[in-house]
Amino acid sequence: MAQRVAVNEGSKRTSRVRVAVRLRPYMDKQDDKGEGPCVRGLGPQKLEIINWRNATETLQYQFDVFHGEETTQQEVFLTSVKPTLPHILNGQNASVFAYGPTGAGKTHTMLGSQEQPGVIPRAVREVFNLVGAQEKGQDGWEYSVGMSYLEIYNEKVLDLLSPGSQDLPIREDKDRNILIPGLTHTSLSSFADFDTHFIPASLNRTTASTKLNQRSSRSHAILLIKVVKSQRGPPHRQQTGKLYLVDLAGSEDNRRTENRGIRLKESGAINLSLFTLSKVVDALNAGAGGRVPYRDSKLTRLLQDSLGGSAHSVMITNIAPEYRYYFDTFTALNFAAKSKQIVNRPFVRETLLAPTIVAPGKRAREEQEAGGSSEPQTKKSKEVKKAEQSPSQSIHPHGSPDSSVLERLLALEKMMMGSAERERLSLLQTVAQSRKEIQMLKEKQKELEDKAKMFNKQSEATESESKDALLFKTDLPPLHRKQSTAAKPRKQQAVVTPLQVSQVQPLQQCALVCKPSQLLDKKKKRVQTEVGEGKENGGVDPGVINWESHLDSALLEQSRKKILQTLNSGSLKELKSLQLIGDKKAKLIMGWREFNGHFTQLEDLRKIEGITAKRFSSFIKANILSSMGK
Repeated sequence: MAQRVAVNEGSKRTSRVRVAVRLRPYMDKQDDKGEGPCVRGLGPQKLEIINWRNATETLQYQFDVFHGEETTQQEVFLTSVKPTLPHILNGQNASVFAYGPTGAGKTHTMLGSQEQPGVIPRAVREVFNLVGAQEKGQDGWEYSVGMSYLEIYNEKVLDLLSPGSQDLPIREDKDRNILIPGLTHTSLSSFADFDTHFIPASLNRTTASTKLNQRSSRSHAILLIKVVKSQRGPPHRQQTGKLYLVDLAGSEDNRRTENRGIRLKESGAINLSLFTLSKVVDALNAGAGGRVPYRDSKLTRLLQDSLGGSAHSVMITNIAPEYRYYFDTFTALNFAAKSKQIVNRPFVRETLLAPTIVAPGKRAREEQEAGGSSEPQTKKSKEVKKAEQSPSQSIHPHGSPDSSVLERLLALEKMMMGSAERERLSLLQTVAQSRKEIQMLKEKQKELEDKAKMFNKQSEATESESKDALLFKTDLPPLHRKQSTAAKPRKQQAVVTPLQVSQVQPLQQCALVCKPSQLLDKKKKRVQTEVGEGKENGGVDPGVINWESHLDSALLEQSRKKILQTLNSGSLKELKSLQLIGDKKAKLIMGWREFNGHFTQLEDLRKIEGITAKRFSSFIKANILSSMGK
């Protein structure tokens, strides 16, 4: 288990985030307006930027280090990064991350080129130099170096050392250390070994071309260098230090980059994670024990130790001098000014390994499990130890530290030897107890089976008795005779009386004289229901034939063509002018025309939802008769 050890650097127990600002050179010769740079340095720690509210004024900032346009990669490393690296060999964490807008030179600062290597290759080389110097000077410690490399692309943690991996989870252990299960950890023996793993993994990082940057990073890249320092002799201490080297993706203004599709989605994820990073910085500066939104983004979750945690952190803010980057530079400088107020609390991560005294007991247990006789060997060892202990007691009557250690060893051996016999006895007791429980369960099972058999027999007897009773009850016919005799007088009472007959006759005459259309409609309905099956088989509606046979065939054909023309080329208003066509049906007709084309015949109207054969026939009749009436 890791133990916290105070930092032995005088009375200093806190570490403020160091902020360095680097101004890259002009990418072009001059701006379109010829106005010159919007930022300039005033010294090794100060710079000024033009006030966008008033062009005659400037805003001044002061940071730990300011790197001008002519600063080399080596100067950036020596002044900003190298002082934090010795902490890693003492069991502490350190982090270096580059921040700034897209196209400001973050990737060049962190990676560099073959002629001008950046922070990452220089830092790893310096770590191996420090380890080599410590191994030469101190023989009591062993050092091991390893690396892991990942990227955060669209809020997904991807392993760059194994490109086929999927999104990896982020976990936190009981000591509040951030872990990534499944992340590849590769052991390193030298800087050349690091180079062989790092260069192919860097090519797996997601990059693309935008309007502002030809090779824009579309993800946040995090390189983890882990140094484990182990003590060879007792008490076998182990210290673990981690170095996080982070190349953040730049914030983007999609109005200027003109991102579309996948690029737009990528920039949205980048801007969201950077916005969460600014919220974390604001919450840390506010203090008062409020909630810090580390869990709102995977980037801030992984940088939890770097911002407000237990790491020695360095932030390199990259800015651009052109006026088109003015607002991006202005916001980056404000973020850097807020970040330098964050205070971390580093501590040494130290682990005490198990003592080697347990080794004899483990050997005896292994020999017992293998079936060998360990009793004579233990007796011999006890006799030898007693023989070694007796002269020491005669020379030192009050007891020496060597004799106390031997006594403890003997006590441990007795305990280890007795534990195996106790385990055997406990196992025998548990086996006997389990056998008794099994026998009790078997007896209970037999009792339950006997009870179930008795219950089945009783249920069969009751069922037979109930069947006989039912047969006896169903053989009583007088009950049915009483029901039939009682039902006949009720049916006789429901017969129509002479008064009702006298009232029906004038009503029938009135219906025949006044409303013959109702009788015709009833007849049509009956005919339609009788020949419904004929319609489905391709027959013609006889109701339509009855009224169409009395019309002129030429006029009938002309009116049908006119209706078909209105259905094919009519507007919404013209379709609503048809009989039995409302707003909903008119919109359905127009939609059917857009997907299927023109109606070839009027019968195609039945394909529209809600227009049945009956409604179609009434539609044809109403529209043809109305057109003839006009």
